[in-house]
Amino acid sequence: MKEIRIDPVTRIEGHLGVRLVVDEETRKPIPETVRSFGTMFRGFEIFLRQRKVEDAIHVTSRICGVCGATHALASAYASDMALGTTPEPLGVALRNLAYGMADNIYDHSLILNMLGGPDYSEKIVKKYTPNIYSIAKEVYSPNRDYHGLTKIVDIMETLNPITGSIWKKTVHFQRIAREAAVLIWGRHPHPSTLIPGGIMTDLTNFDRLVIEYLSRLITLTSWVKYLVKIWEDLTWFFKEYGNYGEQGRTCVDEDCKKFPIMFSSGLFDDPEFYAMLGETPEDIYMNIDSNAKKRMLRPGFAEQNPIRLAGKDIIPYNVGVHEKVDHSFYQEWNNIYTETDYLGNTLLWGKENPKWHPWNKITIPKPEETNWTRKYTWVTTVRYLRKSGEKTPIELGPIARLSIAALQEYTISSSSATANFGNGKIKVELPKSREDPLLPKTVTEEVSMEYNIPRYSTTIERVWARAFNLSLDVAFMWVYLDWILEYLKKKKPIKTSKWQMTYPQKMTFGWGTVEAPRGTVNHWVVQQNGKIINYQIHAPTTINASAYDNAGYSPFDASVKNSVVTEESSPQEWSGLDFVRAIRSFDPCLACSIHVQFVGKNTQRLLKKHILPTQPTV
Repeated sequence: MKEIRIDPVTRIEGHLGVRLVVDEETRKPIPETVRSFGTMFRGFEIFLRQRKVEDAIHVTSRICGVCGATHALASAYASDMALGTTPEPLGVALRNLAYGMADNIYDHSLILNMLGGPDYSEKIVKKYTPNIYSIAKEVYSPNRDYHGLTKIVDIMETLNPITGSIWKKTVHFQRIAREAAVLIWGRHPHPSTLIPGGIMTDLTNFDRLVIEYLSRLITLTSWVKYLVKIWEDLTWFFKEYGNYGEQGRTCVDEDCKKFPIMFSSGLFDDPEFYAMLGETPEDIYMNIDSNAKKRMLRPGFAEQNPIRLAGKDIIPYNVGVHEKVDHSFYQEWNNIYTETDYLGNTLLWGKENPKWHPWNKITIPKPEETNWTRKYTWVTTVRYLRKSGEKTPIELGPIARLSIAALQEYTISSSSATANFGNGKIKVELPKSREDPLLPKTVTEEVSMEYNIPRYSTTIERVWARAFNLSLDVAFMWVYLDWILEYLKKKKPIKTSKWQMTYPQKMTFGWGTVEAPRGTVNHWVVQQNGKIINYQIHAPTTINASAYDNAGYSPFDASVKNSVVTEESSPQEWSGLDFVRAIRSFDPCLACSIHVQFVGKNTQRLLKKHILPTQPTV
């Protein structure tokens, strides 16, 4: 038996470790020993209490230096609902245009090529799997005439950190995506222009803003074509020659027959529809399913093995999601702000205590010594409770997002780009784009690309889904740009006024859900008279890295459990490459630092003042 403990797992956002014991003969982990664990505490949910609702947008963006705009947007959605306000259609479109660039086009490029990419680079493959490296030197890249990299080994060399050409190109092109976002956000990664019910972008020179955005979109269209074709080849190679067809499956049981349910909230709102959701929290919540179904990437649930659609509504997710701390460094709570949602659904379908729902959950840190059978992580256990009473782990990410959309028949098109969905496939057509000195001339031509959903989630399929997702992000930005140009043709008046908010006097509830590159982000807020009573945040990693419970393994642990060591060395020299590849395929994002810590004789006084909630007046 070989114990492997990797702490920290590098090239991710935040602090994560993984511990497991591997059977040296089978080269497989012993399932019950696999534990991924978060090693730091995020205090945002604590110091948001009693602040103004609109502050949450700008405070939560500081959760992460990569996906800050995602949290800001999710918080804006939650605030829209809690305060009963929505933007004008132009405001919705501008939110989408900025978000498509950052966090999406920028973030996917970074994740693929600078964080996860080095795992498949020449330096890593040559060192740990020299036989695979030898094969890569002989195998031709299927898309070599398009991207100009003749053999698979040439692609691997471009992914070498610092020195590889794709690594260096990513530094250049991700900056262009952020520039496009900053035209609207004001800055990145912490947008300064988002507010409940709108966006405060300066439209004095609106025509110029559109031209500057369009210029960058044309350049990034070339970049995305190039990148998707490269990762298509690398994915094919590792499935065909690298023993990666089945690596990192996310089945949650030991027999690999049961998988987590996939969920996606959908992505990119219809400007006209979102603007008309309603003028009260109740109206907005009641229309949230209809709104999600009009998003460019359709929402829903999917079962795996094979992947198949299991529902198109998202409100059941809000009703059934719950969070426990049996294995996490937190204290339990006895607190209930509401037992139902605005539609009258009993939270957790009446099958579990509603205190576990995020509207009622209170974050109370309680650090203690690590115990692998009891408490061992700062990540909580989040599960989905079906209406039937069955509890299941959840899987989020590009593979869930693309699979759920591909199982629904529809088309999104503009004068420049088209995306067709249905029958488990996605076909994207991207327009001509300009030459760039860093890219081959072939990428300037129109191109068609296709994605076929796999049978279930694996390490390399998660990477490929992320790469293909880039083509959709670009296509959708062309659609929104068309919408903006039509808006300008109609010459509708652009209203500018001092922002002000009328706060509901009663207690109201908000839920904001949006797809980050890593998967679905959810924010829940409880407010009264404009002050936050309770706030809860689920980043995708909150779900994917959840602690183990009797419902089975969460996706991180499951993917490690179902990986086999491919390193061509003795057990004493194993580094855990296949296990970190499995985890990095999700692009983990934990909090960036410890934000709250109390020590000394005043601990209890400070705890009561800042940590434990006060009961509101209902």
